[in-house]
Amino acid sequence: MTDSAPRRILRLRAMWELFRYDLVAAIFGFRGVYRSRKQRLSSGGHREGLELEISNAVEWATAFYWKRVRCLQRSIVTTRLLRTHGVAADLVIGCRLAPFVGHAWVEVNGRVLVGPAAYPEKLQILDRA
Repeated sequence: MTDSAPRRILRLRAMWELFRYDLVAAIFGFRGVYRSRKQRLSSGGHREGLELEISNAVEWATAFYWKRVRCLQRSIVTTRLLRTHGVAADLVIGCRLAPFVGHAWVEVNGRVLVGPAAYPEKLQILDRA
């Protein structure tokens, strides 16, 4: 299977966004990371299959990233890329207190795109941006 130029560009952009996240976290801490989740939606529609392509690009980038990528980083990167391409994506952060479980995931039109589909029912939603 050949690798198309748009796919390579998405993968490079995903890798850049992972690096950007680490840079923001190192300079500004969690406050900077939390602010970076609010990216405006790009104007214009999106083509069919773009959500899956972006998810795959982020998965590819996390596989080759030199550090472990956790759910918040993966979800912020995916949300930023989706919004850049005109997809109305929500970053959702949830938790359960006993036993403690915290998780972040991405939803598009109420459908879980990144992360297990059962989390919205199992966790208390703390933030949706």
